[in-house]
Amino acid sequence: MAAPGPRTLEELGLAVAPREDPLSYPGAWPPQSALLDGNRMLPLDRLVHEDRVPVLSVGSNACPAQLVHKMAEHGVQCRIPMVKARVTGIGIGVSAHVSLLGYMSASPFHSPGAIRELFITWLDEAQLAVVDTSEGVDSPTGNFHRAALPAADFRVEVESGEVLDTAWIYVNRWGVLHNGGPGPRHHPGRQRPLISELLAASAELRELFGTTPDEFCARARGNRALCVRGRELFAEKRWTTVSGLEQYVRPHPGS
Repeated sequence: MAAPGPRTLEELGLAVAPREDPLSYPGAWPPQSALLDGNRMLPLDRLVHEDRVPVLSVGSNACPAQLVHKMAEHGVQCRIPMVKARVTGIGIGVSAHVSLLGYMSASPFHSPGAIRELFITWLDEAQLAVVDTSEGVDSPTGNFHRAALPAADFRVEVESGEVLDTAWIYVNRWGVLHNGGPGPRHHPGRQRPLISELLAASAELRELFGTTPDEFCARARGNRALCVRGRELFAEKRWTTVSGLEQYVRPHPGS
């Protein structure tokens, strides 16, 4: 059977970026591995790209429209292989901060034995710098570090059966939220139920961000001081815990 031809993000239902619509976070992920080439998804000729850096995505970095926006903002070509992988050892939690873009983002945590399907974005040097900047990696007030996950602790297997020696992932420097127990809570993958639950649990949070998800997003978006206060409130209420991935943070390629 012939490989499918290129299709636009609009045709595939992948054109909405959480940066434009916070309540859509984490955005739509591709149905299969593909090459993101601007506004098109093209067939891939290979799944492993030795000349690029493999970065695992647990949130909106697996949304093609979000990547298009990030690259366009910095004038960098958006030609990115996006490859499905079977990943062992990673859970998807809730970031212990409020995003300046108006949503509650996803952050990874160590979950030994857990198996899930995630996307690898194979980034070149310029693209990696853009995503690092968007995650605040090199900023003292940024929300994420980049961590290297070794195959000995985290199995990352692409559809061809190849296992990566190392994959990179963004780890929240403030930790992740928990559900009152010892471990992290799981991100539901939808903003409305998550934000509604957080607001219902705290009068202080409602005073800051309003009583509905729409109010939360509108107030948080672009308001750095308010987002910082929200992050501080999470810590004050002891809603936060470590991700368990802190030990894997180390200087990233090119630093």
